[in-house]
Amino acid sequence: MHFEFSGTQELYIEIAEKYKGYIEKGVIHSGEKLPSVRQAALELGVNPNTVARAYSLLERDGYIKSFPKKGVYVSYASPSDEKPDTDIPDLRDEIRKLLSYGISKEALLSQIEEIYSENDNRKSEEGEK
Repeated sequence: MHFEFSGTQELYIEIAEKYKGYIEKGVIHSGEKLPSVRQAALELGVNPNTVARAYSLLERDGYIKSFPKKGVYVSYASPSDEKPDTDIPDLRDEIRKLLSYGISKEALLSQIEEIYSENDNRKSEEGEK
């Protein structure tokens, strides 16, 4: 990661904004450990208090979580970390319709299992060819 400071705003705010950008773009992922305040200060060439203030802003805004004696971790899930809901079609209306026809949950789950099993068998047969 590369930090260049513009000098147009307080240094700790610039540091916080840079980290936010990296987190939002998925360069730094949720659950990833950030450098300690001292280590980040050494890397950036700034006072540790400056980094501590930046981390405080990031924690306040929900980007990181600090754990005493364990470190600072990213707690923000960027859109690139999340799987979009559009991958799975919304079947709730279809399921409600089946429910209104009196089909039990067990019967529906049984059919789902059967269909997935058939699909798995077909894939394994295709792989053997």
